[in-house]
Amino acid sequence: MEKLTGKERSPTMEKINDACENWGFFELVNHGISHELMDTVERLTKEHYKKCMEQRFKEMVATKGLEAVQSEIDDLDWESTFFLRHLPVSNISEIPDLEQDHRFISQILFFHSPMKKLAEQLLDLLCENLGLEKGYLKKAFSGSKGPTFGTKVSNYPPCPQPELIKGLRAHTDAGGIILLFQDNKVSGLQLLKEGEWIDVPPMTHSIVINIGDQLEVITNGKYKSVMHHVIAQTDGNRMSIASFYNPGSDAVIYPAPALVDKEEDQQKQVYPKFIFEDYMKLYAGAQVPGQGAAV
Repeated sequence: MEKLTGKERSPTMEKINDACENWGFFELVNHGISHELMDTVERLTKEHYKKCMEQRFKEMVATKGLEAVQSEIDDLDWESTFFLRHLPVSNISEIPDLEQDHRFISQILFFHSPMKKLAEQLLDLLCENLGLEKGYLKKAFSGSKGPTFGTKVSNYPPCPQPELIKGLRAHTDAGGIILLFQDNKVSGLQLLKEGEWIDVPPMTHSIVINIGDQLEVITNGKYKSVMHHVIAQTDGNRMSIASFYNPGSDAVIYPAPALVDKEEDQQKQVYPKFIFEDYMKLYAGAQVPGQGAAV
């Protein structure tokens, strides 16, 4: 991010644009978020899993007989997770054990503020690359109550048969822009590019950015929401903290007119207009997780 303030701004913006158009992912360093805070959040997240979630996960595995499966499992993820919604209304009281683990939750709540700020900075950089007025994407996400912003905290414990069960099945992300702080030692995240799964390797103190379905729609397909999954590992417990900056539930999503007007006649508006909440109902009801931006 520091390269955006000097003579390297133009080539850096070009790299971001190329990543959004052709990969749907890019990785940030020098993003301005304290490395000390990131280290603390990672440590406390792993401690919270050990204290509050590990036993429940083991009981689930035993109940479903997952350690002894003989064929591929396609309706379950090898993942221990919860989703903490910050905006528009917090759901912290609904999540087991969180309010009792004061150190952990205080750091997660502190961490969400700079992540939300970074998400909004990135949206304005995308506006600049797209030729949209500053603030257009933030406004498009706002709805009547502002955007939805939340944190998905996940742990992927060691898996005895990773060839038969995924850490997280292949999907696109239904929302807007996603900022991922992933484990700096245990790998697993892969994206789909031209029919091949490509590793997104751990990089200390980096943040992985990916484009969600709603940005694909608003950009009329210029930016891509890409299929990705998590491979379970036999060794190591992989941690990931994904911050989702999504439209408000009643936000009306449609391709930006300024981008549609630039297209050739045969490539006019590709996506319909819809309400984000309606899209989420379709997404949640899809038989295969993550059907992309096809509505």
